[in-house]
Amino acid sequence: MLLGVGVVGAFLAVDVGAVAYANKWIGAGGALRPGTFMEGFRSVFGFHPGFRRNHAKGVAVTGYFVSNGNGRELSKAAVLAPGRTPVIGRFSLSGGHPGMADTPGAARSLALAFAFGEATQWRTAMLNLPVFPDSSPQGFYDRLLASKVDPATGKPDPAAMSAFLTAHPETAAAMAVIKQHPPTPGFADSTFWGLNTFFFVNEAGVRTPVRWAFVPMQPAHPAGIGTNALFDSLVRQMRRSPLRWRLMLTVGSAGDPLLDATLPWPADRRTIDAGLLTLTNIETEGPGNARDVNFDPLVLPDGIEPSDDPLLSARSAVYAASYRARTGEPKSPSAVQVDEVAP
Repeated sequence: MLLGVGVVGAFLAVDVGAVAYANKWIGAGGALRPGTFMEGFRSVFGFHPGFRRNHAKGVAVTGYFVSNGNGRELSKAAVLAPGRTPVIGRFSLSGGHPGMADTPGAARSLALAFAFGEATQWRTAMLNLPVFPDSSPQGFYDRLLASKVDPATGKPDPAAMSAFLTAHPETAAAMAVIKQHPPTPGFADSTFWGLNTFFFVNEAGVRTPVRWAFVPMQPAHPAGIGTNALFDSLVRQMRRSPLRWRLMLTVGSAGDPLLDATLPWPADRRTIDAGLLTLTNIETEGPGNARDVNFDPLVLPDGIEPSDDPLLSARSAVYAASYRARTGEPKSPSAVQVDEVAP
């Protein structure tokens, strides 16, 4: 199912104002700006005009979300009212090189934008990780630099990464959690976690801390070999049938960490099945599709509010800077050409 031009245009129109945080300081110490991250990505991955500075390699998807109404207990957000909402999205791999080879261990992302009445939207960018590796913008920046590949070995400098982990024990602990959840064979069978805490606000004004995840309803087809193995497998699978994920809301309790995405919530927390996401169409990134959408996590509908997790405002700021930069740059073809994927 293809979305109409008018619907896609509604998604893109919001991004005219996507530079709200582009010049603000990031982090409690005021040592970082969005431009600092931009230069960091360029130092680590090189300069690739027209592409996102992170998650540069991806494909565009469209579909819809059907809410079952269960989430209205927690939030008055229109997306959680019973009914169907159009969705535009993007699958990608972490990293700032658009031609990087697919590797099973690379972090996978699913970014989504839900559109509903009066030009309001909900946007979220998620990872196939149960926790985020960093608790602060500074930690993310330091890890980015420590992960730079040494041209002589083709791998990051182990001494630099060791020094980073010594200075950031929270990341070492998060990586131990992540290792307990090895990646699945593909995109289609990945659970995508929102990671940060948000507050859901219902009609009575009750604010509830929530984390969410999209849980797959299908296995993935085995990936073959080649530079685009994960993406090629995804393309073939979507050609055969739509892909579906359940939106699961996890309800926080007193004492749960709200401002640190490296810390998981206890496994016994209450969950609510809020509806079904169906992705029906996949295409090469190009004008007018998800290539041109800024998946800012602070684009939120009435009924969903951000927590004070410092990563949220940092992500919004850096996403805005990346969006502003790439929209003014010449475009190159995506490494993933959907129409060229063999059956």
